[in-house]
Amino acid sequence: MTDDDPDALDADTGGDDLGDDLDLPATPLDAFADLGPWWAPPPGVDLGLTAHLDATGAPQIIERRLVVTDDHAGLRLDHYLVRVIPRLSRTRIQAVIATQLTRADGRRPRPGMTVAAGDELILRRAAKAEPPCPRTFGVLYQDADVMIVDKPAGLPVHASAKFYWNTLTRVVAERFPDTPWQIGHRLDRETSGALAMAAHKEAAAAVKGAFEHKRAAKTYLAICHGQPPWPEAGAPPLVLDAPLALSGPDDATLLPGVRMVVRADGLPAITKVSVLDRAGAYALVRCDLVTGRQHQIRAHLAHAGFPIVGDKLYAHGDRAFMQFCDGGMTRALAERFGLPRHALHAHRLRLPHPRTGAPLEVESPLAWDLAAFLAAQR
Repeated sequence: MTDDDPDALDADTGGDDLGDDLDLPATPLDAFADLGPWWAPPPGVDLGLTAHLDATGAPQIIERRLVVTDDHAGLRLDHYLVRVIPRLSRTRIQAVIATQLTRADGRRPRPGMTVAAGDELILRRAAKAEPPCPRTFGVLYQDADVMIVDKPAGLPVHASAKFYWNTLTRVVAERFPDTPWQIGHRLDRETSGALAMAAHKEAAAAVKGAFEHKRAAKTYLAICHGQPPWPEAGAPPLVLDAPLALSGPDDATLLPGVRMVVRADGLPAITKVSVLDRAGAYALVRCDLVTGRQHQIRAHLAHAGFPIVGDKLYAHGDRAFMQFCDGGMTRALAERFGLPRHALHAHRLRLPHPRTGAPLEVESPLAWDLAAFLAAQR
C-alpha cells in the first residue's frame, strides 16, 4: 500500500502479517493451477468477490466515527487526522476532508478548524472490491462462551487497508449476527487452523488472559524444506532456543524493520520441534510454542536451515520477497515458492474454558492444500 491510500481509513486494527496491505498486481486465481491443485481456488468456497456490494449490487458505505480525545484537543483538523490516521499523506488528508468527512451534525468541516475534546467526526466512503480470499470457515467447537473456528489460509483476521469485508471478524459477524464474537488471539493471514473467539466481554478477558499468562498452548504443523535430523513423533522433541529481534540497519538483511532475526540481544524465543512425516524433499514438522514471538516458528525453522515451504519472507531470501512485493506472484516466483502461502497450520489449541476453567483442547486437521501438497511429494 502507499501512504496516501484512502483505504487506510479502515486500518486502525492493523494487518495480520507483513504484506497484507501491499499494492500487489492482480493475478488470476487459477493462473498457476498447473503447478498443483493448491494453486487454484478451493471448490465451493466463497471468495468474497461481491462482499462489498449490497443487495441491489451497489457498493456498501463504510463508516468510521472519530471522537477527539483530550490529548488531541486544540489541534487543527488536518493535523489531528494526520495523528489518528498516520498512514495517510497530508495531501490525501485534504482530499478526505473535502469528500469523506462530516461533523456529527452533518456539516462539512474546514481543514483549518480547531478540534475540541469530545468532537465527533464521521468518515464515509463507498466500499471497493477487495482482493479475493476464502470467506468460508468451519467451527471446531462452540458453546455459550467460546468458539474455536477453523480459519482458512488467506483470510485476514482484522480489517486493514485492503481488507474490510473479507475478514474473519466480518464473516463471523455475518454468520452469527446475534453474538458479538471477539477474537481471542492473533493468527496471520496466510496461516490456517484453530483460532479462539469469545462470546462476551468476560469470556474475552479470560481467553486473552490465558494467552497472556501462558495458561494456553498452541501446536502448529509446518511443511519445511529438507529433512531435519530431529526426533520423530513420540520421542522427546528438540528445543530450538534462539532469541529473536526485529531486524535493524546493522543486521545482514535488505529488510530492516521487516524480518525477525536471531540475535543475542533479542527476546527469549523457544520452540519445541519433532518430525511427524517425511515426503520426498520435505518434512511435516510439529512445532509447540513455549514463547510467542512475532514470526517465531518461521524464523526459527529458517535459522535452523529448514525454512517453511511457501514462506516468501524467510525461505528464499530478501530479494525474492522484494520481487513479490514489487510485481506480485509471477510464474518464476510461483515455481520457486512451491505454495501460494506459507505452509503453517494451527493444529491444536489448549486453554482453560473461560467460564468453568476446565481444560479445553481442540484440533484442526491439516488444511486441505497442505495435505494435497504433501501427498503429491510421495
